[in-house]
Amino acid sequence: MSSLPSAILLTRKLSALLPASARQLSSTPRLHFDKVGVIGLGLMGHGIAQTAATAASRDNLHSSIIAYESDQTFLDKGRDRIQSSVDKLVKKEKMTVDHAHSLMKKITFTTDRHDLHDVDFIVEAIIENMDLKKRLYSDLGKECKPSTVFASNTSSLSITQMALASGRPENFVGVHFFNPVQIMKLVEVIRTEYTSTEVFDKTVAWVGDIGKVAVKCRDTPGFIVNRLLVPSLMQAILLLERGDATTHDIDVSMQLGAGHPMGPLHLADYVGLDTCLYIMEGWVKDFPSERAFVVPELLREKVAKGELGRKSGKGFYYWDGEKRGDAVGLDSGDISLE
Repeated sequence: MSSLPSAILLTRKLSALLPASARQLSSTPRLHFDKVGVIGLGLMGHGIAQTAATAASRDNLHSSIIAYESDQTFLDKGRDRIQSSVDKLVKKEKMTVDHAHSLMKKITFTTDRHDLHDVDFIVEAIIENMDLKKRLYSDLGKECKPSTVFASNTSSLSITQMALASGRPENFVGVHFFNPVQIMKLVEVIRTEYTSTEVFDKTVAWVGDIGKVAVKCRDTPGFIVNRLLVPSLMQAILLLERGDATTHDIDVSMQLGAGHPMGPLHLADYVGLDTCLYIMEGWVKDFPSERAFVVPELLREKVAKGELGRKSGKGFYYWDGEKRGDAVGLDSGDISLE
């Protein structure tokens, strides 16, 4: 028997032999997720919904995208974000007006969770709170059809815990997109010990179908990218905390010496120091024997003072909106090197 990816490839090759008109009239192949739901239309969720809708309108990949928010205000903000992003693409002549119109028509915006009951694949992108996510999946497990596959976009929480809460762990995966979703190509696809091979392979294929690059990982803290990245940010903060080097020199070293587009302290500010602290404190609590997981006292102090980085206007650097200013350092008396 052929593997699922091979079967998908064969289906595409056979489809390519048909006249264009016949391909347009044919239904979405069963090997694809036909109807996709997205829960949460914030920073990540609106990008995921737009990306799926782009593939749906361009390649007839999905019959519809159900975009859900529990609150009408958040739903409207999500719709506006997608419309604004699409309008910019049209203005830059990267998308035609017809394609933009078709893309928006593919998305059904709703505050009624019952609209998700018959979807084939749901991507959840709500806030990083395990209790909230587990309650959501417990409810979805009862409300959605048995074949619906659930996928969390979490960047750091346990996929296994959510999978067990859903009551259908064999139909549960992680799909970690990166911000901004419309631009960043990588998606980490996460499997637990319970995830069925068919569901996992189908999800990996879906990621490719929407124009992204899938990498596979077991359910481990931080998956691949954040497991490597977040501890490195902590080490940069520890360098600063000990007085080994300045903010400027730490960041310039990683830019010019390692080829990184921005330094680790700049990146920590951009992500949010509260987010960095939340992730690492969770890992330290859940995996106390892992020596790579450590929380610098300087990070705790900055978060306690409300110095969260870009979002608050001050972290390791001063910020004016999206524009980074000078490093917080010697002149302010915040940190001194002796």
